[in-house]
Amino acid sequence: MSSSAELHKRRAAAVARGVGSVISSYVERAGGGTLVDVDGREWVDFAAGIAVTNVGNSAPRVVAAVREQVERFTHTCFMVAPYEQYVAVCEQLAALTPGTFDKRSALFNSGAEAVENAVKVARHATGRPAVVVFDHAYHGRTNLTMAMTAKSMPYKHGFGPFAPEVYRAPMSYPLRDGGLSGVDAAVRAIEVIEKQVGASNVAAVLIEPIQGEGGFVVPAPGFLPAIAAWAREAGAVFVADEIQTGFCRTGDWFASSHEGVEPDLVATAKGMAGGLPLAGVTGRAELMDSVHPGGLGGTYGGNPIACAAALAAIETMRELDLCAAARRIESVLRPGLEELAARHPAIGEVRGRGAMLAIELVVPGASGPTGPEPDPVTTARVALACHEAGLLVLTCGTHGNVLRFLPPLVISDEHLARGLKILGSALAS
Repeated sequence: MSSSAELHKRRAAAVARGVGSVISSYVERAGGGTLVDVDGREWVDFAAGIAVTNVGNSAPRVVAAVREQVERFTHTCFMVAPYEQYVAVCEQLAALTPGTFDKRSALFNSGAEAVENAVKVARHATGRPAVVVFDHAYHGRTNLTMAMTAKSMPYKHGFGPFAPEVYRAPMSYPLRDGGLSGVDAAVRAIEVIEKQVGASNVAAVLIEPIQGEGGFVVPAPGFLPAIAAWAREAGAVFVADEIQTGFCRTGDWFASSHEGVEPDLVATAKGMAGGLPLAGVTGRAELMDSVHPGGLGGTYGGNPIACAAALAAIETMRELDLCAAARRIESVLRPGLEELAARHPAIGEVRGRGAMLAIELVVPGASGPTGPEPDPVTTARVALACHEAGLLVLTCGTHGNVLRFLPPLVISDEHLARGLKILGSALAS
């Protein structure tokens, strides 16, 4: 096996510079909450492939299901010659996503595709053009989803012009919006929408119940229900982007359920298929079925191998009760993070839910127009120190000053404690 250094040289000669990586080591195997590189070095995994490997990197049921499906057939294209696995995944999505109303689903390859198709459905069903998203949002890297994403660098810089009819409203961000309640923050956002867009023009209001790349921002209680209620009254489609929050990550199957919100459409991906590329849009039957036959789809959407993996992953989530596992992870990580916050004034806030937690780093004692001054420099240094000491963490946030923690839901308490110890040493250094 080549060393990481040798592989890095090969990469430089073959892989486009625009494709970045968090670490420069190359993984040889992974599982149980750790990654091991080709040189035998081990990391505690607080990234889970960006919330993808919720059931682990090689869950036994997923491995067996994939192997069996590969031996049967790898592809026919569901739009040409359909198969049961696609149907079965859609049945599971109907059962698991919030709401007891009649639902339909369509399957795709990535989160960005799911978001784009949710917009397509909403526009087709309403006959309206406008899409409302929120400050700090991240929805993908395609042209439309770049327009919907708030952060310029590295996602949008130099790639415009972007798709039109996308409008941005202020998000509920408790650390940075002057202590507004969720309801008051919703009133502020709705006022912006009504004045700058017009309720009768809005096809969809699309939001992450807990923001991902934007900084793991958890809106104040009441914000999501109020925005969803306004959307329904306005005749707009309320879309929950549950791509990072879905499939047990926050301690429930979907984060919308924590406040009893039942989205009209739900976009899913990441944790659904145990690491294989699969995404979906699930929602009210009358909305999904408003699109003419052939209007939704794609060559690889709902690939049979990915569908087999998803069915096995969902079975694993049920069998191991990974919603409870996410709550257990929070019960271990959050007290440790709060203890670190008490010792380090640079930690402005500990936030998140379940196994989707974060700390926002700020300049102690310094403030700006939106609250505590962000400290992206220290954040980058702490992340690097973690990586060098054997803990894989990710940064995020509009200002790049948030460390996010997304361990696989099958990680042990021992590895959680080891990760916290490394993080504490990195902050101290």
